[in-house]
Amino acid sequence: MNAPTTLDNLRSPAPREATLPAVTPGFSSLQSFELMQRAAKLLSSSTLVPVAYRAWDEKKGENQNALANCVVALNMSQRMGADPLMVMQNLYIVEGRPSWSSQWIIAAINGCGRFSPLRFDLKDLGPKEVEYEVTKWVERQRVTSKHKATVQNLECIAWAVEKETGTRIDSPKVSVEMAVKEGWYGKSGSKWQTMPEVMLRYRTASFFGKLYAPELLMGLQTVEEAQDIIDLNPDGSYVVQSTTMSEMRANAAQPATRAEPADVVGEQAPQHAAAADDGQQPGLDIDGNDDAGHDGDAPTFKDINRELLTASTVEELDLARSMISGLADEAHKATLNQVAARRVRELTQAAEEPSTAAPAGRRARAPLNAE
Repeated sequence: MNAPTTLDNLRSPAPREATLPAVTPGFSSLQSFELMQRAAKLLSSSTLVPVAYRAWDEKKGENQNALANCVVALNMSQRMGADPLMVMQNLYIVEGRPSWSSQWIIAAINGCGRFSPLRFDLKDLGPKEVEYEVTKWVERQRVTSKHKATVQNLECIAWAVEKETGTRIDSPKVSVEMAVKEGWYGKSGSKWQTMPEVMLRYRTASFFGKLYAPELLMGLQTVEEAQDIIDLNPDGSYVVQSTTMSEMRANAAQPATRAEPADVVGEQAPQHAAAADDGQQPGLDIDGNDDAGHDGDAPTFKDINRELLTASTVEELDLARSMISGLADEAHKATLNQVAARRVRELTQAAEEPSTAAPAGRRARAPLNAE
């Protein structure tokens, strides 16, 4: 039966919104989706959120992806039962892939209630001679050479006690030797060279979370892991590359300010140009045979530009694009990356749209040249 209507209800009726069913942000209904967009628009107009979620960037102007990024962050916070602002402040977008900060992963593991606070065992294993590989492009062919380096090998394990069983749980071992072999140590601007103990703790915490609490990470990697495996270009493209030992030793000989790693896509600081490329890193004891096999016929700016402009397929364009990382001049790299991005759009449009002849009396436009 319907509730009886009293005189007080008739004098001061309840607002219409009070009689409507409760709506939560989400994708299940039109009302939920509209509510999520309203919340995302509110957050995107704030200056307290990271740059990737702001509708207006002081350096780049309007950010068309801000609203969509906020919607994704709201959806993740709802699935995790976490505060949206906390998720946005600890979620970084690296080449379109969301990545957690390592501090947040440690805090999530400590606060989930299943484990004791995360602890780390760090051991100094002494000097270690490590053999690593360096891949280069020589005459449009991928050539891999092996080198040796001596590093101060440290090893770290993250562990905690599972409260339900009282069992100690250990993460996989991570060492400086592993960082050199995986290519993390040799990247330009890598924190593995300046603060290896911190990076070892961050990486073991990430491995611990992926193995024993994957529901907290939701399958995402840390921002440090993302920066260890890719390099971002000014146009948003990326390449996987490593810096040789000699390049980093040459950089260390020149006083310069270290570039900080990027927090979001398109904001990575420019890396210092390398002065040599014979396979050595600063502060390491290298054998004398690393200079053998150094190739002096590296492609020049004009050669790569010509290859980009004459590429007729996406595969040929990718091959020419991979040679950009071999240039030392950052300005040349940025110019060639812009040319490559434009050529990708041209080849993609040509493959999707039927070719039509140019109108009579109108001259076809020649492609832009980076020279």
